[in-house]
Amino acid sequence: MAYRPKDTKERLLHRLKIAHGHLNKVISMVEQDEYCIDVIHQSQAIQKALKEVNNLILENHLKGCVVDAIKNGKKDEVIVEVMNIFKKS
Repeated sequence: MAYRPKDTKERLLHRLKIAHGHLNKVISMVEQDEYCIDVIHQSQAIQKALKEVNNLILENHLKGCVVDAIKNGKKDEVIVEVMNIFKKS
């Protein structure tokens, strides 16, 4: 990740810490045999936080790395790279 303004890094770390907190909560809930639906709600919160992290990283990548690659004549390579992300999901 070459291009990453300081505020983007701070936003990423904030969102990751949120996901980490939710994960710790889920672990605790499972250990304490809490109600399944409540565990699922916390699990969904983790997934949402991680999705937001991925979206922010991808946006940053598109604005920086992809633009640079296109300018340097590597359009096809960078398109394949980004498309492979979506093929894995």
